[in-house]
Amino acid sequence: MRWFLIDRFTEFVSGEYAVAQRSISLSEEAVDDYVPGFPTYPSSLIVEGMAQTGGILGTQVGDFEHRMVLAKIMKLKLHTEAIPGDLLTLRADLQTQTPDGAVVRGTVHRGNFLLAEMELMFAILNDERFNNVQLFEPAGFCRMLRVLKLFDVGVNPDGSPIKIPDFMLEAERAELSVS
Repeated sequence: MRWFLIDRFTEFVSGEYAVAQRSISLSEEAVDDYVPGFPTYPSSLIVEGMAQTGGILGTQVGDFEHRMVLAKIMKLKLHTEAIPGDLLTLRADLQTQTPDGAVVRGTVHRGNFLLAEMELMFAILNDERFNNVQLFEPAGFCRMLRVLKLFDVGVNPDGSPIKIPDFMLEAERAELSVS
């Protein structure tokens, strides 16, 4: 099982930036158990939500064909905690992208209040040792990107809509023909 720590994208410009939202609920086990008697959202999950936002931003540039993972938290400043009822807005700005990875600068807000600032480094797994490693099954990942509204709000820098990669569409069709 994979945990998605963003609920939906509200803005997405390929190769530039992504804005996602995350609603914090008391019913989440991590919130209730993290600090007994004081429901709070773990800071590590805020970082992971930004890693997911930035990782999707970075891999979309290559039509999701690369396996990108969080390699390093270069900078992190936490201003306050998130609590149940908060609606977090995560903004990831792609600072640099190379064949080996990417650097994303991120901010997390609750309304106009800044909760966290960070700079994350991602690595692309293109080594022989990782050739057979599949981080996501293409049809399932495509479904999740649809749920996250990526293809509804995502645009290229020229304003044209982001298209679903052919390999994902083929995987969806193949899955449907089997069932």
